[in-house]
Amino acid sequence: MSGVVVWFTGLSGAGKTTLAKALEVHLYEAGQKVEHLDGDVVREHLSKGLGFSREDRDTNIRRIGFVANLLAKHGVIVLVSAISPYRATREEVLSQAPRKLEVFVDAPLEVLVQRDVKGLYARALRGEIANFTGVSDPYEPPLNPDLHLRTDQLSLQESLDRLLGALERLGVEVRVRA
Repeated sequence: MSGVVVWFTGLSGAGKTTLAKALEVHLYEAGQKVEHLDGDVVREHLSKGLGFSREDRDTNIRRIGFVANLLAKHGVIVLVSAISPYRATREEVLSQAPRKLEVFVDAPLEVLVQRDVKGLYARALRGEIANFTGVSDPYEPPLNPDLHLRTDQLSLQESLDRLLGALERLGVEVRVRA
């Protein structure tokens, strides 16, 4: 059976990586083959040298998507946590997945600023960081995500439960074996 690409998209600090890591642990414990492609890690290793222009961001997302879709075709559940700001590029990549789950991880800007331990939002709002997605660069939210998780309203466990339910509906075994 083919794998699944679970694509977490949303602004910095919304909880994409936190959710992906929690889901990764659960799926591993359920005996699934799972791989997590984190946007920051992939950018450092697979897309090193790319900047933050629209063209470079799209190239980065296409590279992540290529690897994710390749793994999924071989039965791996691939969790991608990447801002992936442009809707058309996300849709292009996900259209090539054998099975996919697009997850919009969402919280209001005020909450993201409060969560930001590095102070990047504060610096971007002061104009000190150019091309910061959601502040000085656009983010295009999905029009019809498979799952919309408001992390300012849901606990981590509630979000994880919704993710597991969505995967079950796709035919993925998510129960942890005793």
